[in-house]
Amino acid sequence: MLPRVLTIAGSDSGGGAGIQADLKAMMANGVHGMSVLTAITAQNSLGVQGAWELPEEQVRAQFRSVVDDIGVDAVKTGMLASASMVRVVASLLRTLPPSVPVVVDPVSVSKHGDALLAADAMDAVRSEIVPLATVLTPNLTELGPVAGTELKTVEDRELAAKVLLDAGAAWVLVKGGHDVGTASTDVLHGPGVRRAYSAVRADNRHTHGTGCTLASAIASYLAHGYDVPGAVGAAKEYVTGAIAAGFALGGGIGPVDHAWRFRGSSS
Repeated sequence: MLPRVLTIAGSDSGGGAGIQADLKAMMANGVHGMSVLTAITAQNSLGVQGAWELPEEQVRAQFRSVVDDIGVDAVKTGMLASASMVRVVASLLRTLPPSVPVVVDPVSVSKHGDALLAADAMDAVRSEIVPLATVLTPNLTELGPVAGTELKTVEDRELAAKVLLDAGAAWVLVKGGHDVGTASTDVLHGPGVRRAYSAVRADNRHTHGTGCTLASAIASYLAHGYDVPGAVGAAKEYVTGAIAAGFALGGGIGPVDHAWRFRGSSS
């Protein structure tokens, strides 16, 4: 049977990020993807035009429907929208066996800079979701707020990662896509481990869905039985190819190409 991976996130009507990107990444990496929608967005290559959070009872019903019948081998969380939704999702995650890995992408803003998390919700993420994370995957925009620290130097990033480990995350992957330089370097922090994963930046602005895709790929490889460093390495390789193959769609930032391996080229 294919490994089963559940994404708990928002919908992107343009198909570039969110639940849609998660399910594409999961299929591309050999698992059966399932979903619990937390919010619906009106979204395209230009930005987010609207967002609507789903009622708590709908979120709980989706989760129980999937988990109680199909089961789950790994979970990925994305857009949680509000403090109340964070608490709902945390309560659901606590019902899973401890052996089920949880990859937490602490989504706060879209690729276009649109807010996807209420201003008062980051404290709830830190207290409710971070302690449940097998792997936490903040980018440099999210790292400071989720850790509750200010980032001014590279050393501050190390401190923020330690704060999040102390808060209960088993592993913290600090993503470097928003950094400068010819390479994009993600740094994994864990029990006695600090490991960097670098890739040459592609000359391509079509990067919509990068964070969702990476987190979903990590969850997929964890479901396959990889350890965390191995899952991060395999996912980094996959998302690097997907970024290189990203394509124009609409009038703004296009998506990464989740099917790049099947196409045989990064066109």
